[in-house]
Amino acid sequence: MEQSQYFENYENNLKKNLVDFCTEKNYLSGMLLETIDITEKWDSISPSYIADASKEINKYPAVSLGWAMYLGMAVAKYWDSDWNIYGKHPNLYEHLKNKRGFDYMDEVVRGEILGLKDDQFTKCEDFVRSCTLLALNKIRQEGIEPCTPSAFFVYTLSCKVLYLIGASITLRKLGYVMEKL
Repeated sequence: MEQSQYFENYENNLKKNLVDFCTEKNYLSGMLLETIDITEKWDSISPSYIADASKEINKYPAVSLGWAMYLGMAVAKYWDSDWNIYGKHPNLYEHLKNKRGFDYMDEVVRGEILGLKDDQFTKCEDFVRSCTLLALNKIRQEGIEPCTPSAFFVYTLSCKVLYLIGASITLRKLGYVMEKL
């Protein structure tokens, strides 16, 4: 199989596995909710996110991946609240990180951005951890040699998919649905 086809298949399979898992847990309804604005925002924020997150992959792989899902949640909330302002921001990841640092980005998103408290705050954390562990297991099942270009590419694709999943479940929670025209 050609390498580009392998990566495309990996991304599609991970996306399907996560959408199925989120649907089973009633966070999605069988499909990924997407907007061009949110999807394209990944392109501008991913270089700085990946630069920071990849430093954490050896010691804290779940954090390294999971924070991408929180990032997607925050971007979806920003998209819903005032995209005229947030859509023009040069790097929403840096904006979030600068609030309290990379290590606390999950708390910033859950508390300050999404406004979750008490049980909902913890429930969100547990769900993100479950999605992240699913993605991490998928990466490990691929059997790719660590510290290779292929491993890095699978890692970045996994971050992208988790970002899209985070955005999608937030859009659904905000009441958005996909309809065929």
